[in-house]
Amino acid sequence: MGLVDTHTHLETFAARGELPATLARARAAGLTAMVTIGTSSEDWPVYREIATAQLGFVHYSVGLHPCAVDGNWAKEVEQLNGYFEGGQVLPVALGECGLDRFHLPKEAGEASELFAHQKAAFTAQLDLAHQLECPLVVHSRGAFAECVAMIDASGVDWSRVVFHCFTEGPDEMAELVRRGGYGSFTGIITYKTAENLREAAKLQGLGRLMIETDAPYLAPVPHRGKPNEPAFVRHTAEYCAELLGVSHDELAAITTRNARAFYRI
Repeated sequence: MGLVDTHTHLETFAARGELPATLARARAAGLTAMVTIGTSSEDWPVYREIATAQLGFVHYSVGLHPCAVDGNWAKEVEQLNGYFEGGQVLPVALGECGLDRFHLPKEAGEASELFAHQKAAFTAQLDLAHQLECPLVVHSRGAFAECVAMIDASGVDWSRVVFHCFTEGPDEMAELVRRGGYGSFTGIITYKTAENLREAAKLQGLGRLMIETDAPYLAPVPHRGKPNEPAFVRHTAEYCAELLGVSHDELAAITTRNARAFYRI
């Protein structure tokens, strides 16, 4: 059963010296590819190096995560375009970028200032994604409607947009489907409390499904509460196969096709 983990963060494993073993377990679990997702200038060069060493197996993106945004965001964002220029292994997407209300400071003035920086950084990255015509990986937490409105205004091709770690419900999924965008699902879909999320996955349908780990976070059942890793995407795949009433092999084939088409890998 070949699988693609469409969203993981390998920097943690690399920093601990655990990357070779982590990748070996991923291959043993049936993964044929993964995308390690950039969050700031601290991990972009690390991911380019890993993708170069693991050509065809590990792909990478570059983007400024909203929780990495501060008053220095413009200097970060201005570095992004250089990663898409020739001479190196190129990113397969821009992101993750977007808006996050959940992690804002409690003090109202600080929160307002930081959220304004998030919106400015997201706008700049949307402009770059529009210019590059590349896939866009969106992080949205507590700001779905605002993210959608900003993407609508940007002119970015919605067929190149994925809301990663989709945690909204069927109504929000309907908005993505209507525009031609995607929602990608983590191990959260295996949790007992995630019925709304399962309904959203059914609404999107198998033909548009992509799965991810978001490792080292959000481990699926039966590893919930423990550190996550790319190999565990198979548990999410097995759960989604049962949810959508198909064989594991069929789900693997379709989600792999979806992921490879979206990221052009």
